[in-house]
Amino acid sequence: MIDPRLIAAVETLIAAHARPGHVPLIAIAGSQGSGKTTLARAVAARTGAAHLSLDDVYLTHAERQVLARTVHPLFATRGPPGTHDLALLHRVIAALSAAGPDDRTPLPVFDKLADDRLPPEAWPVFTGRPVAILLDGWCLGASPQDAAALAAPVNALERDRDADGRWRRAVNDRLAGPYRALFARFDALLFLQAPGLDVVLDWRCEQEAGLMGLAPAGLPAARRARVAGFIEYFERITRSMIDGGVAADVVLGLSRARRVVAG
Repeated sequence: MIDPRLIAAVETLIAAHARPGHVPLIAIAGSQGSGKTTLARAVAARTGAAHLSLDDVYLTHAERQVLARTVHPLFATRGPPGTHDLALLHRVIAALSAAGPDDRTPLPVFDKLADDRLPPEAWPVFTGRPVAILLDGWCLGASPQDAAALAAPVNALERDRDADGRWRRAVNDRLAGPYRALFARFDALLFLQAPGLDVVLDWRCEQEAGLMGLAPAGLPAARRARVAGFIEYFERITRSMIDGGVAADVVLGLSRARRVVAG
């Protein structure tokens, strides 16, 4: 069950930025497993807002393969800044913001099992003019790091597969450039602050167990290790955001049970 205080926080931000002729763009940021997508969907259903997820505008598999060949092999894996089609996201936001009562706006969908975006004819359609646009994403509002912070690897992935720091610098450059331009469009950003990276791993393992039809404790050790390895792609920015490296209008600290404990 979603903490009602989370729903109230988002609805308060929508109301604070509502004005004639304007569709508020409210961002909801949080680590993997924090409940940001569930929260955004719930508020959208209650209010008539349109919901978009950063996870649904990943570059296609083929586009990421090009990045892997031309920039760094780690860009083949979706997730970090640089692996999203921000031009597509900007177009959808613009269409929703300008929509009339009878307009139909297709909303992108990414199939994580196929690791590719669904074709446009398979996208759901938002009909009419939304009360607001809710965009959720794990790295929304994240602050880029300086060169000194990027120097040392934070985990085995960076140590073994990004020894010269080329990948993490490329990710950081994108965060400081095109992603910052996206963040500047937000009317407000709510950040769901996880208690720590160990909890993020547990949350992500809960999701994995659920997909397998298992209780969290029943997730095989090998699968948990695989999830831990995947989270390493997100670790640097996640740690930075938890420690305050995020430009948020509202920060709500969460407990392990995803209840509000601070903010």
